[in-house]
Amino acid sequence: MNPELLRSVENIAREKNIERESILLDLEAAMESAARKHFGSTEEVEVRIDRQTGEIIALLSGEQIDIKKLGRIPAQTAKQVMIQKLREDERGSIYAEYQDRVGEVVAGSVGRFEGGSIIVTMGRAEAILPRSEQIPGESHHAGERIRAMIYEVKEVPHQVKIILSRTHPDFIRRLFEQEVPEVADNIIEIKALAREAGYRTKVAVVSLDNKVDAVGACVGVRGSRIKNIVDELGGEKIDIVRWNESSQIFIGNALRPSEIQEIALCFELNRATVVVGEDQLSLAIGKRGQNVRLAARLTNWDIDILTPTEYTQGIETLIKTLRLVDAVDDTLIDKVMALGVISVLDLEEIGTDPLVHSLDIDQDLADRMVKASAEEARKLAETKKANTAAQAVLAQELKNKELKTAEKPALSSLLSAEPIEPKSPDEPKSPDEPKSSNEATPPAEATSVEETREKSEHPNNSDPQKP
Repeated sequence: MNPELLRSVENIAREKNIERESILLDLEAAMESAARKHFGSTEEVEVRIDRQTGEIIALLSGEQIDIKKLGRIPAQTAKQVMIQKLREDERGSIYAEYQDRVGEVVAGSVGRFEGGSIIVTMGRAEAILPRSEQIPGESHHAGERIRAMIYEVKEVPHQVKIILSRTHPDFIRRLFEQEVPEVADNIIEIKALAREAGYRTKVAVVSLDNKVDAVGACVGVRGSRIKNIVDELGGEKIDIVRWNESSQIFIGNALRPSEIQEIALCFELNRATVVVGEDQLSLAIGKRGQNVRLAARLTNWDIDILTPTEYTQGIETLIKTLRLVDAVDDTLIDKVMALGVISVLDLEEIGTDPLVHSLDIDQDLADRMVKASAEEARKLAETKKANTAAQAVLAQELKNKELKTAEKPALSSLLSAEPIEPKSPDEPKSPDEPKSSNEATPPAEATSVEETREKSEHPNNSDPQKP
């Protein structure tokens, strides 16, 4: 009997999560390989291990031999084969375990950094958090506990690659399932989610139980639940939006906290025209267009933000243009506007097919209506500025950002400037080159970087030491 062998096999199987039978088969294959190398590849070698007693039975051409007496070199060969097979089994075990956990949030510790990627230690496996899957602005240090979502598991030569993500939208979904029991129990359903990692996320929720408030349950008492998620994301803003079957109501909720005056839906273009007041324009757009961009992704609608003046002008221009077309009356114009068409640009874009099928008009009339709208749109593009008020706000914000970016290098170059060394007297001068500082400027007026700083600190005194 060999109980020590069986105990060792049990320990390895438990530590590496490998099947006991697989380890015994690997042991038999390793000893057979060592025996063939010792006796020659032409000999028939068979090794069996008793699963109950652990006794090793080795046969050479049908005759039993003592495999323990083969020597040091065969033993080393068996060891190398055994290590290789155990590593292969362990890789297969790790792949099978984590392949079933794709989309799950796991915790680990930061092990090391490799070219911007973070190697995360998770028990017996190591995972990779690439730079592209890290939240912008976050920094980590070795030994820090970190949570991330398993994004992908794939086998590559000699290893299993586990890729983590902290920027994927489903990471937010899993955090809500952990922090909000109603979400985990399917009492509250997350209908849609739009995210710009590190900046802002919008989550649309709905309650399947009339007694449970979806938004209130996600926020928690005094914001305790949502605060835990925000802290995990490093301060990323999260908007909880109440989902609604009506697209108009849902779009209005998604654009909060701005106040909406009117929403016109064009199903042919999948476009929503939202009217907000002048004082609500910046709030509806958000910083760098973030609010309206996330709302569009959350609702799956293209959203245009207009002021009441722009909205009224677009409708008036459309009505005026269509009235000039023969056989078009106010009733037909009302039907066109009921399709969500609120400008000549919209009518030009949808084309003639929706007009023919939805309004039941002939092809010739539809062609004339679209042609008239296209001509009026071209005239407007030539005579008026194309940007709406919302686009102007975004352009101004971008311009201000560029100005701030340009001021920083200018200031740093001034502070790091070095005095220009004068040329040698023997060096020839070009005809356009001014005279040297010794000839044109008295020494008392020569300034250096230090004097420039002192004068900026004491603008009223030429000498900073004098009161």
